Amino acid sequence: MPESRLSRLQGPGRELARLMLVQLFLNACVTGTRMAAPLQALRLGHGEALVGCLIALFALSQVFLALPAGRYCERHGLKRPVVAAVAVAMAGCAIAAAWPVFPVLCASAVLTGGAGGVASIAVQRHTARIVSEPAALRKAYSWQAIGLALSNVLGPVAAGVMIDSAGFRAAFLAIATLPLLAWLSVRGATTSVSKPPEVANGRGGAWELWRDPGLRRLLVITCLLSSCWDVHAFLVPVLGHERGLPASVIGSILGAFGIAAAAVRLLTPLVAAQLREWAILFGAMAVTAILFGLYPLMHAALAMGLCSALLGFTLGSTQPMVMSLLHQLAPEHRYGEAVAMRVIVNNMSSVSIPMVSGLAGSLIGAAGVFWAAGLMAGAGARLALGFKRT
Repeated sequence: MPESRLSRLQGPGRELARLMLVQLFLNACVTGTRMAAPLQALRLGHGEALVGCLIALFALSQVFLALPAGRYCERHGLKRPVVAAVAVAMAGCAIAAAWPVFPVLCASAVLTGGAGGVASIAVQRHTARIVSEPAALRKAYSWQAIGLALSNVLGPVAAGVMIDSAGFRAAFLAIATLPLLAWLSVRGATTSVSKPPEVANGRGGAWELWRDPGLRRLLVITCLLSSCWDVHAFLVPVLGHERGLPASVIGSILGAFGIAAAAVRLLTPLVAAQLREWAILFGAMAVTAILFGLYPLMHAALAMGLCSALLGFTLGSTQPMVMSLLHQLAPEHRYGEAVAMRVIVNNMSSVSIPMVSGLAGSLIGAAGVFWAAGLMAGAGARLALGFKRT
């Protein structure tokens, strides 16, 4: 009896650890390529506009692949999508190493970005198949969020070290080995497909999910949170430049955001049972609105760094809550598509917000964009109250 009980407890834990490693290594490949490819393009003499388009391709590929990937994951479970993502990511890095010219770098961005999106959908869908209790699900998604935070360090650091020591070709080849570690991680995992395939075959379009009031509310909140994240990442360098801050100081301000986002994700699994999704989302959006209102008034680098850290703490706490609510609201046999719609919303923000913020900033200044985003977050906080009874 004790042995079988221990086996039941350890099984999901091992499975979740595998999923965390899959996302860690595949996303590290994406983030490493997203750092190396633009630097290579700049070294080749291409302008900032083309480099911006190159960066956008990492997110744009996920917008178009998300829904087909969600359906594919529903039909085939975990392993086949992840193995396909590993192969495509390695191919994307390999062609960049073999032919480091701009068109090939663009193809590499499409391939690696799309592979990362497919793997993310497969992992998040599978997590909901092996953990169903809300507190345990929040804890599981918190650990996955920690893996994503670590990947944002591993990929760029590995790429930077290899570029400085051995050049761009060696860096792309080194990054190409990371998906292999994801493949090794997923080999022992179980797989699961949708339980009622006959329902899945007869369903309507994925956008029918948008008609569900709860899912629609959650996707709008996701869009607002992602927009706030992207506004901060885009405008802090602009605001710092306006105030004459050195590049190292601007980087430190952004670094404070990332460190705080990772720190709050480390804390979330420890208190997952005491958290309520609606309260965390409401609090995060309300505090984000206040901080966006204060940010442009902070002229000292230390004060800006404090605002950045607080924003990282609030926005970093929301992903596990969003994923937990998504699991509760989406039909079980369409959870992969619901995750895909969240991926679409997030990546559309990553593509559009820099362009919209840049245009708006030229008209009303960086401070005006911060205040507009704060009003948007404050108005969106009311939406979170709709989940009070969920």
